[in-house]
Amino acid sequence: MATVRYPGTGKNLVEAGMVDDNMRIDGMKVSFSLIFEKPTDPFIKSVVRAAETAVLTYVSPEVDIKGNISVRTLQEAAPKPGKLLSQVRNIVGISSGKGGVGKSTVTANLAVALTKLGFRVGLLDADIFGPSIPKMFQVEDARPYAERIDGRDQIIPIEKYGVKILSIGFFVDPDQATLWRGGMASNALRQLIGEANWGELDYFLIDLPPGTSDIHLTIVQTLALTGVVVVSTPQPVALADARKGINMFTNEKVNVPILGLVENMAWFTPEELPDNRYYIFGRDGAKKLAEEMNVPLLGQIPIVQGIRESGDEGTPVALDANTPMGKQFLLLANSLVRQVDRRNIEQPPTHIVEVH
Repeated sequence: MATVRYPGTGKNLVEAGMVDDNMRIDGMKVSFSLIFEKPTDPFIKSVVRAAETAVLTYVSPEVDIKGNISVRTLQEAAPKPGKLLSQVRNIVGISSGKGGVGKSTVTANLAVALTKLGFRVGLLDADIFGPSIPKMFQVEDARPYAERIDGRDQIIPIEKYGVKILSIGFFVDPDQATLWRGGMASNALRQLIGEANWGELDYFLIDLPPGTSDIHLTIVQTLALTGVVVVSTPQPVALADARKGINMFTNEKVNVPILGLVENMAWFTPEELPDNRYYIFGRDGAKKLAEEMNVPLLGQIPIVQGIRESGDEGTPVALDANTPMGKQFLLLANSLVRQVDRRNIEQPPTHIVEVH
C-alpha cells in the first residue's frame, strides 16, 4: 500500500494512515479496509482500484483481491444517485483539439456571460491534469464541503459571480503533478458529477481536457450532452487537432452534436491603432473550418491583453458587459443559446437578450 498515493495529498496510503489494521489473509484471499474522511471523497473508487492493482502487481497476480477492499468513512456512505443531473436543462461540453488555445478562458467568460443573460449556470472543471478554473474565478483556496440532503451526503459546489463551480483542483495540492491513470481520473470525475448538489440549472458547462481521452468518453457515457462547443485558434496546426475533435464527437459511436466553433485569438488590435487588425495566427481559419465541416461559427474573439489579465486575476472580462470584450462574450453566449434552442425543439425556446 506504500506504492499507492492518495491524490488529495500526494502521500501514500500508509503515510496517510488510510490502511485499516483489519487485514485478513485466508489462503490466496486477501481482504482489508481503506479509511476515507468523507463518503463524498471523489477519489474513493480510483484509490480502491489502484490498491487492488498494487496487490496483484507486487504480491501475486493469483491473489483474490478484487472486490475484497472495503471502505470506511466517518459518515454513512451515500447511496447511488438516481438519474444524473435531472434538474439541468442543458449540458454543454467545451472542448479543444490541443492545449493553449484559450479553452478555459472562453469557458469561464461564457459561464459568466450566461449568468448576465439571466440563466442559472453550473461549471465543472473536468481538465483533471491542468485545472485552471479555480484560478480564473479566484477561488483556489476554496474547499467544498458536504451536506446531508434528501438522505445522502452531497458535495456543495463553490459559487462565485453567480456560477456554481466544482473542480478537481479543489481537492489536490496545486503544487504537485497529478499522476493518475485514466480510470482514476474518470472515477473522480463521476463523483463530482453524481455526488454533488448542483440543483436546478439552465446551463451546465464542462471544461474538458484538450485533445481526445478517457475523460471525454467518460463524460459522454455518464451524461446526456446537449452538445459540444469546440475552441480553436486560426492557425493550421490547431485547426488540424480541432478537426479530429469534431470527428470524435460526431462519430456514430459517440454521436454528440457540435453546437459550434469559437475562433479564439482571431486577430490583434493595438490600443493605439484601434482600427488595425493583425492576424498573427492566420485569418479566418476556424471560420473556414466551420464552413467545411458544416457547423456554426459561434464567434471570433481577438487577442486582448485585458482578457489574459482578468483571467489571471480571477475576474473574467464578461463581468462588465459595458466593455468591448464583455459585449463580445455576451454575443458569444447569445449565439450558443440560439444553437441550443434549435437543438431543443421540443422545449419552449429560452429568452435571448440582444446585445448591440
